[in-house]
Amino acid sequence: MNRLHQLAVNDEGFIFDPLTGESFTVNRTGLFIINRLKEGKKEEEILQGLLDEFNVSKEVAERDLIDFLEKLKSYRII
Repeated sequence: MNRLHQLAVNDEGFIFDPLTGESFTVNRTGLFIINRLKEGKKEEEILQGLLDEFNVSKEVAERDLIDFLEKLKSYRII
């Protein structure tokens, strides 16, 4: 099981991991992605949500999503 669902996330982008005691902040895009992952959304749904929510090209949204997911994987959050 990943740690994603254990994270405490506030509306400002402050995230606390109670399993490790670590905390970090994310920008609006990161917060959007984290919240959608916690809702169980798939990558394709998150990508479409990024396109709908933010004024970016598909290429930028894909890159941001992939980069953020890789970062979460490197921290073993997902």
